[in-house]
Amino acid sequence: MDVTILLEEARSGNEESLHQLVPLVYDELRRIASQNLRSAGPGQTMFTTDLVHESFLKLIGSRNVSWQNRLHFFSIAATVMRQIIVDHARARHAGKRGGNSVRIPLQNGLPVDDQSLDDIAELDEALCALEKTDARSARIVEFRFFGGLTNEEIAELLNISARTVIRDWEFARAWLYRFLNNTRTA
Repeated sequence: MDVTILLEEARSGNEESLHQLVPLVYDELRRIASQNLRSAGPGQTMFTTDLVHESFLKLIGSRNVSWQNRLHFFSIAATVMRQIIVDHARARHAGKRGGNSVRIPLQNGLPVDDQSLDDIAELDEALCALEKTDARSARIVEFRFFGGLTNEEIAELLNISARTVIRDWEFARAWLYRFLNNTRTA
């Protein structure tokens, strides 16, 4: 059965569709989650499986999304995973700064240092600033960096040429580099 149809039916509460959907999207979600966690840098304590499950629950539970197709689902999955990782890093950072977080030990978690938590928050801040300047470029960064999508997949998703994706990616990289360097030296 078509993933898009299963997504819509699962979102509507059809449990049979949900059971059919999971095997069709799980491996790709794991790949995206793994890439996200690698991109988050050393010290990340989330596990791929945890990120996949939390993301999947948010994606299926979202009542205001009408899935256009499989690629649309995975692009939104990349965005959701980014938000979960940033929220996780901020919560852990707050705990390190004396916040009232509850510590739940995860098996085999890597130790988190303050720098990796700062880097995740800094990257998120930079992407939010880029989005105000050039929303399409910010989405391309999110899709490539957090979603692991190819230029061709991004082009299809955004209805632009692959060459435009490459140009916007190059612009975004230079913009983010300047932003992050200016932030660090300020």
